[in-house]
Amino acid sequence: MKDRSGLLKRLEIKEYPQPTVWSLRYPVLLCHGFGAIGSLVKPSPLHDPCMCMRIHGLLAFAPNIVPYAPIEVRARSWVRIINYLSHRHSISKFNVIAHSMGGLDMRYALAHLGIEEKIASLTTIATPHKGTYLADFVRFTPEILSERIGDIVDWFADNVYIKECNDAFGSVDQLTRRYVQEHFNPNTPDPADIPIFSYSAAVGKGTNDSLNPIFLFQNNLIHEKEGSNDSFVSVESAQWGEHLGTIRLSHLNLINVQVGSREAKKRYLEFWTGIIQHLKSREF
Repeated sequence: MKDRSGLLKRLEIKEYPQPTVWSLRYPVLLCHGFGAIGSLVKPSPLHDPCMCMRIHGLLAFAPNIVPYAPIEVRARSWVRIINYLSHRHSISKFNVIAHSMGGLDMRYALAHLGIEEKIASLTTIATPHKGTYLADFVRFTPEILSERIGDIVDWFADNVYIKECNDAFGSVDQLTRRYVQEHFNPNTPDPADIPIFSYSAAVGKGTNDSLNPIFLFQNNLIHEKEGSNDSFVSVESAQWGEHLGTIRLSHLNLINVQVGSREAKKRYLEFWTGIIQHLKSREF
């Protein structure tokens, strides 16, 4: 009988030691949201999920576009990237997974920029499909202060992403609840033959999950007006198309920023694994 305890058990050689291979019918394009927080600590905001997919053998891309710009400007950037990747790698269609504002960008692209034939599916993660009170609150900031902050943010963004001009407060306007619900949604019809899936997220007030203290103020602020949220977008606002569930992670945790505890890291990995498993089950 073999000795299966102690050191020998830990040193057991696995027949297949490499990560399980993930396979989808179409490659994945990851579209990031508003801002450049993620890009300050990694090559792109969605770089970590992208590399996780590549480690598992799945072809995935996580480009950078202009971080602070109106939806239509950002949407044109995604279309340019889709056309470039499609031509360079002979890709007929993409499964698009979009975080936050990226979901609005892609809904606009599908409705107005003739990109439908190259999109197999769209999955949005914590996208403010009905706007966010956080944007409303920012626009309540006294004009003299908001203009100064906007100038600083635009200056920074123009120097870290040089291909297009940034417009921080112009894009914040488009994330307000009134703009999204009264202008964007009525004028941005969903495609009839491309499925849209969505995930929401919630931590902090109204949940049993903690949140980085830096974001407690805005978490409480949004909760007062919209209910449970991930510190940027409410659960209610993030639901669009076929809603697949509410994730117990913050807005930034979803893209592997500020994931501190072992439990949160586990949720993060399970979440992204689950997205791919869902797409595979639907034969995308």
